[in-house]
Amino acid sequence: MGDAVNGKKLFMKLCVSCHTTEKGGKHKIGPNLYGIMGKTCGTISGFKSTVAMKEKAIVWNERTLNDYLEIPKKFIPGTSMAFYGVKKTEDRRDLIAFLATLK
Repeated sequence: MGDAVNGKKLFMKLCVSCHTTEKGGKHKIGPNLYGIMGKTCGTISGFKSTVAMKEKAIVWNERTLNDYLEIPKKFIPGTSMAFYGVKKTEDRRDLIAFLATLK
């Protein structure tokens, strides 16, 4: 498990321009990520997901988020996420630890 405190800092640097994290928070360019762990991709209420995201239909967990965050467009070709990815394994682990606290 990663460092959730560092993960929050990374989130504020890399992700906050497109995502919110508070319970009941609004969607931006990307969906609100509160409670993301355990959800099936492409099913976030009130957010228009791409066909590719809906068809992938994987459940978000440490492994799937790690694979997605490394290179989003490689893991889910057709995703609308323009983000290039997080190269460092440790940074991905920390981001995921932060996302896991959002419940």
